[in-house]
Amino acid sequence: AFSCKMLAVGARTRAFRLARPLTALVSSRSQSKTSFGNLSDQDRIFTNIYGEHDRGVKGSMKRGDWYRTKDLIGKGADWMIDEFKKSGLRGRGGAGFPTGLKYSFMPKKSDGRPSYLVINADESEPGACKDREIMRNDPQKLIEGCLVVGFSMRAKAAYIYIRGEFADEAITLNQAIAEAYKEGLIGKNACGTGYDFDVYVHRGAGAYICGEETGLIESLEGKQGKPRLKPPFPANVGLYGCPTTVTNVETVAVCPTILRRGSAFFAGLGRKNNSGTKLYNIIGCVNNPTTVEEEMSIPLRELIERHGGGVTGGWDNLLCVIPGGVSVPVVPASLCNDAIMDYDGLKEYASGLGTASVIVFDKSCDIIKGIARIAQFFKHESCGQCTPCREGCSWMWSIMMRMVEGNADIAEINMLDSISRQIEGHTICALGDAAAWPVQGLIRHYRPELEERINAYKARAASAGPH
Repeated sequence: AFSCKMLAVGARTRAFRLARPLTALVSSRSQSKTSFGNLSDQDRIFTNIYGEHDRGVKGSMKRGDWYRTKDLIGKGADWMIDEFKKSGLRGRGGAGFPTGLKYSFMPKKSDGRPSYLVINADESEPGACKDREIMRNDPQKLIEGCLVVGFSMRAKAAYIYIRGEFADEAITLNQAIAEAYKEGLIGKNACGTGYDFDVYVHRGAGAYICGEETGLIESLEGKQGKPRLKPPFPANVGLYGCPTTVTNVETVAVCPTILRRGSAFFAGLGRKNNSGTKLYNIIGCVNNPTTVEEEMSIPLRELIERHGGGVTGGWDNLLCVIPGGVSVPVVPASLCNDAIMDYDGLKEYASGLGTASVIVFDKSCDIIKGIARIAQFFKHESCGQCTPCREGCSWMWSIMMRMVEGNADIAEINMLDSISRQIEGHTICALGDAAAWPVQGLIRHYRPELEERINAYKARAASAGPH
């Protein structure tokens, strides 16, 4: 969901193509590329994101999953971690932390405690629906990813913590896991490697806060989903007091392909430090809402027009875009022509890639009302543990609701900004930041609209006279 501080289509059916040497080709390509996007079918990782093919284990094998997985594991955990690092893969859950580095934090030698891999499938960010497509249409890719990533960090089991509302996806995952056990792909002597590895599905109960990694661990242990103070970090003291890594569904699902095709393949897609492919959601005021796998660093306008069918009423009817789920600041239409859909590109516009869930607003939308609704969401989802978040989110929502009508004072715009900054960076987890940033983005780009609405309200009140 939002475990961040900043808070999909063709088929590749020939398994042997996955193992072909690509290093020289990709290294040359990555040095010379100046444009990004329009991902070719042969470069796609998710080959059944729309559910057009058999999602069972046999169908997945035909598309290249579980191909020589035993050989990958035979190369060792250190080789895997090194490949993840060289690929440039960054976390796909929102934070964008380098994946190989994160996985390397797990202990190399056991002190007697088991290690665990926890998959964050609590996709509760409004606008985000990428992990859901993986779980219901391409689950074997996730399960294989659990095995290789779990082996790389010497874990004994993986727990997939899935959002409670994803009932059908939980059923699909359990069926896929049962198939994998039956085929000997996981469990005792997984894939004939001598390595024992179990995978479990745990359903949440609908709390957004459980998308934060330590809140997720607390919930998994049967407690209230309230984030823990760090340190200690989960890699040292996590699930049941044991070394644990919590990582995103999409991040794990791409790992087997990186190992098969080589880190240079993945690193050759996207700009430097923004490598690989990415599942983008495009929703809101577009003609073709969709989830699509594209190359990182694709221009925002190309993404919307090529895959989303364009803005309703045409590009000139665009008001703004929230590029990464509701926890990142808005990008106004005037900046959308040049915005690049990757971590560094959106940072230039004081926003973020987040979950890459693109929410498009056209000029028929009331952006002030939209941000007020987002503020209401975060007020409702705050766990209440931290005073700045518990009180501040309520204050922001209250003021924003008055701003929608214009029933406020001009000075309250600065007050609203001040409240948001007293929340940002002053909480145990990033929910406070996620609540503050949309409001800050509204004030940064739409202060004149806020002032205009307040003045219009005062003018109406004055013309109506005293009651």
